[in-house]
Amino acid sequence: MAEKRNTYKIYERGVVGNVHISDEVVAVIAGLAATEVDGIASMGGNITYDLVSKLGMKSLSKGVKVAVENGKVTVDLTLNIDYGKNLIQTGKKVQEKVKSSIETMTGLEVANVNINIAGVDMENEKGK
Repeated sequence: MAEKRNTYKIYERGVVGNVHISDEVVAVIAGLAATEVDGIASMGGNITYDLVSKLGMKSLSKGVKVAVENGKVTVDLTLNIDYGKNLIQTGKKVQEKVKSSIETMTGLEVANVNINIAGVDMENEKGK
């Protein structure tokens, strides 16, 4: 049975036709943007950026929930942060990067980017 995916019209009546985007695509964009921020160890579900090449881009959507209402996107991210990083500053950087990436790539307006810090990666702790 095919997986049900929500899609959103982002462009209509073009020369060739309409453009629709699925919520899975928005989730992957959000996940990729989040993992690009310094201090993010992994997405929720312990999927690290290094594993993406082995597991595929769909793994980036783990730990990401996307909802679109009235053309506005709300993203909920579950993240693991590197030990020693400022949680507030890192969270704000992720919010800015995710918002910018989704709006630039899709044209959708991002209303909220909510961050849930699920864990701290102690692997990078030095000498303690």
